[in-house]
Amino acid sequence: MNKSLLVAFAASVVSVSALAQGWPTKTVTVVVPWPPGGPSDIAARPLSKGLTENLGESFVIDNRAGGGGNIGTAAVTRAAPDGYTLLITSSAPIVINPSLYKKMTFDPLKDLVPVTNLLRAPLVLVVSPTLPVKNLKELMAHIKASNGKFSYASSGNGTPQHLTTELFSSVTKLNMTHVPYKGSAPAIADVLGGHIPMMFDSTIAIMPHIKSGKVRPIAISGAQRSPLLPDVPTFAEAGVAGIESYAWYGLFAPANTPKDVIAKINAEAVKVMKQPEFTKIRSETGSDFVGDTPENFSKFVQAEAARWGKVVKESGATVD
Repeated sequence: MNKSLLVAFAASVVSVSALAQGWPTKTVTVVVPWPPGGPSDIAARPLSKGLTENLGESFVIDNRAGGGGNIGTAAVTRAAPDGYTLLITSSAPIVINPSLYKKMTFDPLKDLVPVTNLLRAPLVLVVSPTLPVKNLKELMAHIKASNGKFSYASSGNGTPQHLTTELFSSVTKLNMTHVPYKGSAPAIADVLGGHIPMMFDSTIAIMPHIKSGKVRPIAISGAQRSPLLPDVPTFAEAGVAGIESYAWYGLFAPANTPKDVIAKINAEAVKVMKQPEFTKIRSETGSDFVGDTPENFSKFVQAEAARWGKVVKESGATVD
């Protein structure tokens, strides 16, 4: 390498290092590709607030809804890779939509850099209290006896709630009819009303209705029991292995963001996640502490993409 190339290389290293040390020096936009008030905001708002307080620059949430999370996510993939545009989203546009949509304008595994997981809440299989079952064994027997006439609700085609039920159906070889709704709230409403007997939903959304006794929890999709539902068994404990699923929310940056910058964003985000306000959010949503290194979170995202891609293919789900 000649002298001029060495000088240029050294200058580039110094500039990247300086960018990381100085970040942030201006407002950071945090894109949430869902409507305001949705589950992703549960992670985004306390994180943005904590980063603003700790770092002295504003972290402003920009809700860009549409396309099952694809519109806002695509905008982040096109942003400058300098740490000033970040993404906080649920799993759908990252690990489900690439298999669900026939055409996408971006590849999340190539066009985004995982920074850290923020929240990870298990799903709960619940039934209407009018259904004459008290546990998973009785529910499976009831579904089998229905001879294909048993229906289940979900918050929408291709959502984690839908695909977790498809995973359950695949593992147990049970035949059920999917009834998709436009969101979690109307699906829950019909289960509460006894119009449809069963659904999966996250502890974030379904806990108030479990506490009020309006739905009956059968099993939880986490690896361990939830502290919010200590009496509800995991699927493995209830006799059905191979069903582990979470509603998770993560922090991402555009591809080619310098590694030093990613490392600083990660360190600052994990610091906020250990503070009281975020700890309270974790407790209320039944999430474990999931702050991690970018490398480990990247491995988790890749594994989730492979797993849910297989479930989408086997279920035949599509939105195109």
